[in-house]
Amino acid sequence: MSSAAIIVIGNEILSAKVQDENGPWLARELRDLGVELRRIETVPDEVPLIVDALQRCLKSARWVFTSGGIGPTHDDVTIAAVAQAFGRKLVRDERTLLLLRARFGSELNPARMRLAEVPEGARVEFHEGYLFPVLSLENVVILPGVPSLLREGFTRLRERFRQAPIFSRALYLGLGEGAVAEHLDATVARYPAVGIGSYPRFDEADHRVKVTFDGRDEKEVRAALEHLRALLPRGAIIRED
Repeated sequence: MSSAAIIVIGNEILSAKVQDENGPWLARELRDLGVELRRIETVPDEVPLIVDALQRCLKSARWVFTSGGIGPTHDDVTIAAVAQAFGRKLVRDERTLLLLRARFGSELNPARMRLAEVPEGARVEFHEGYLFPVLSLENVVILPGVPSLLREGFTRLRERFRQAPIFSRALYLGLGEGAVAEHLDATVARYPAVGIGSYPRFDEADHRVKVTFDGRDEKEVRAALEHLRALLPRGAIIRED
């Protein structure tokens, strides 16, 4: 099985000036690819804190995706942080520099030239028809913070991460968690390979608890659902999907 972590980088996210779209979008994409997401962290534009998050995430996941902090301004420090985390120096990628010269011409100033800096040994992938390359270093993929650019960049690499699918089923119950907890415990004990989640509602929804069943083995997922169904009192299930 493959696993991933996401690091969302930006003071604007932590100060609520901008709402993060990239973390939830990447989480959905990775799940669709069968990749287990282990954590999402949000950190400011500060090299020591980004390095700390990278080191922590690399210990818990096969792949780490960063979002944000790529650009020509003072607060774009993600590239430098990734280089520091791996003990690499920053170097200029000549192909990126050629691209920048063609785009900006005489307006290519030192700030824009920073866009050509990459960690030494980084993989710089160009794809026909796109304006920017996608960077990665070992198992860290460095993505832009602008949602449209992040989605464009990830989509180019998407199939690289595909794994066996995660199967999911759900029961919607008219009972509260207290009434079903012992049955959930029994089902978890019987089917340890199935991830079982319980999510209560306290609004005007048509159910009080949603129970989800996730796993790589579709038969096990179905068996766990049927096991819980058999333990529940008649009429407890409102619907399922």
